[in-house]
Amino acid sequence: MEKVDLLFIGAHPDDVELSCGATVAKSVKDGLRVGIVDLTRGEMGTRGTPQIRKREARASAKILGASFREQLDFHDGGLQTGREQEMALIDVIRRARPSVVFAPYPQDRHPDHERAGRVVGDAAFYAGLKAIDTGRRAHRPQAVVYFFQHHVHMPTFIVDVTASWKTKMRAIAAFKSQFYDPKSKEPLTVLSRPDFMEMIEARGRHFGAQIGARYGEPFVTRQPPRLDDIVAAYKGREL
Repeated sequence: MEKVDLLFIGAHPDDVELSCGATVAKSVKDGLRVGIVDLTRGEMGTRGTPQIRKREARASAKILGASFREQLDFHDGGLQTGREQEMALIDVIRRARPSVVFAPYPQDRHPDHERAGRVVGDAAFYAGLKAIDTGRRAHRPQAVVYFFQHHVHMPTFIVDVTASWKTKMRAIAAFKSQFYDPKSKEPLTVLSRPDFMEMIEARGRHFGAQIGARYGEPFVTRQPPRLDDIVAAYKGREL
């Protein structure tokens, strides 16, 4: 695992792609180093297998341009958040040394998403405590930024991802086992319905419209980001 500028952490394979894959792709294109961590193998998924999803996740990470993708085993469908899991994440954060960590917003339909958001936020803080000995230097990110999954909330900021939206959709399509396929014999799920991708498209267009862009991805932070150019921040918008 190499040092990165941004570290995106999702509960399951494909969580990052669905929620903020275009931001990953944009960040890479902007010259930032990006890593992805999946906290589970997706073993409780209705469709596909953990082995298939691991291959799909690797293919997706390549499309997005991530420097690495690592998979942990916090147990899908009951994501564990004890000290063992905190220590595993502390080690990841100290190895990758990101400036910013992205995690699921800890208020969502899926309990795994909620637990993931809490344990990542806690571990990001603890990673800065020198007294916690992991054999690596302490490192605390500048911020934890939360992305939305099923439920959406008022964002702190929205990223214009118009130029990277097609890359996001190609990365999502890499998870062939999970999404709509008229030839598939597997059970229908919320994600595999034909209209699910229409919802992803509509959400991107909605948040894009909020900032005067074609597509946008929303995020929440506990502390507001610094803004140096007020005029530029509102370019393309009207009251």
